[in-house]
Formats: sequence, structure tokens, C-alpha cells
Amino acid sequence: MLKTRVITALVLVSLLLPSMFLLPQAVWAIVIALFIGVGAWEWGALLGWSGRARIALGAAVAFSCTALAWIDPSAVGAAGLQPGQPWVFLLYGVAAVFWLLLIPFWLRGKWALQGLGGLLVGAIVLLPTWLAMVQLRAASPLLLLAAFAVAWVADIAAYFAGRRFGRRKLAPTISPGKTWEGAAGAVLGVLVYGLLLGHYFLEGSVALPLWVLALLAVTAVSIVGDLFESLLKRKAGIKDSSNVLPGHGGVLDRIDSLTSTLPLIALVWLLVIYRG
Repeated sequence: MLKTRVITALVLVSLLLPSMFLLPQAVWAIVIALFIGVGAWEWGALLGWSGRARIALGAAVAFSCTALAWIDPSAVGAAGLQPGQPWVFLLYGVAAVFWLLLIPFWLRGKWALQGLGGLLVGAIVLLPTWLAMVQLRAASPLLLLAAFAVAWVADIAAYFAGRRFGRRKLAPTISPGKTWEGAAGAVLGVLVYGLLLGHYFLEGSVALPLWVLALLAVTAVSIVGDLFESLLKRKAGIKDSSNVLPGHGGVLDRIDSLTSTLPLIALVWLLVIYRG
């Protein structure tokens, strides 16, 4: 299993990095639309769907993302870059409200996905993720890579802190392996990473208290995003969202933290950092 995971990870990195730095922006938007479409196909399994219904959902989401890029190419950087469109703020704003305000109650109540509500939640989770991956890359591939690293640092720091110091379970009925000590390690890791990043690249353009608050919020939603997908899989009675990534499960298993962090990072970038 470890060998399979390593091989899959190496293949993914070998595809991701050249694509991130070399593909034309319009092509990148379509590639990520297809990637998110696979995530939507997996979302169908969380809804209890099978067969053609799941394929139709994946195709519809991929088409919707591609259509948004075609309708407003400047918003996704395919024709200049004007990312601050009203519909962009609407998508990111809904995502921020969902992850920061609604999901804590969802995790507490352990609600299940059902019907049209489940489709709406899928749209809130997947569409802003696609948009953030496209817009942040349009600003700079390094910016998108730095945003990815926030979730990676949080996961790695949480893992090692949890293994070394973990005693108190964070959400035992949802994800028994996660601890409060691991969560504290994630906070510390992201703060160190974010403060170093801000020191070398933001050059004092963002007030330190605001930057720390943003880092804390992003870390919190990273943990919440991971827990949310774990809860949905438990409710659906499945271990992994799919097996399209051998040794890793599915697309949703790999981007669970990113679905919550990337839209928030993109919103902070638009509101605080971007100068158009």
C-alpha cells in the first residue's frame, strides 16, 4: 500500500507542477474543471447515487465550470485578469459563510446529505474550489502552490503533533484518529509558515493582526473540511470517495482540506492583497 501511495503521489506531482507552470490559463481552467467534475462524480456516491446519475452529475459540474470560464474569461485570467466580479464575490462569500458558520453546526448535528439540499451543498463545495484554483493560478502559479501548502502544512503538522502528543479526541465519532493536540500542531505549523511567507513576500502590506486572524481562520476551516468529508463518508457507508487514485482513494479524499481553504484564501487575496 505504501509503495502504491508513493507511486501515485509522484505521478500526481509530475503532472501537477508542469501543468501549473506551463499550461495556458484557458487550458488550465478546463483541466481543473474536468478534475472537479471527477470530484462531483464522487459526490454522487455520497448522495447514494450510482451509474449514469453520477456520471451526469460529474459532467454537469465540469460543463458548468467550463461555461463560467467561457462567459467571463477575464475573471479566470484567460483574457487579462479582472477577478473581482460580483459573481466571484458571491461564490466565495457563500463558501465562507458555509465553512465558517454552517459547518460547525453540521458537524455537531451530524446531518446527512439529502436530495436537492445535497446537490446545493455539492455546488457550494466544488464550484468555489474550481474558481479559486483557477484565479490564484492566474495571479501566479507560486501563489496557488503557496495556498496548497497551507493545507499540506496543516495536515503534516497535525499528524506529527497528534502522534507525539495526542491524548484528547477531537471528534471521536467522525474521525477517531484526530486529536485536539494535533489541531494545535496544525495551528502552530500554519502560523509559522504563514508568518514567514508574509515576512518575505507581503512586505508589510497586510497588518499583522489581520494576517494572523486570516491564518487562524484558514487553519480552522482546513480541519473542518477534513472532518466534513469524513462525516459524509461515514453517513454514506464508504471508506474512500472512489479508487481513481490508487493508494489515496479519490479526488475528494485528496482535496477535502482544499475545498474549504482555497475559497477562503482566494477571498482574502481579493479583499486584502490583490491590487487590480
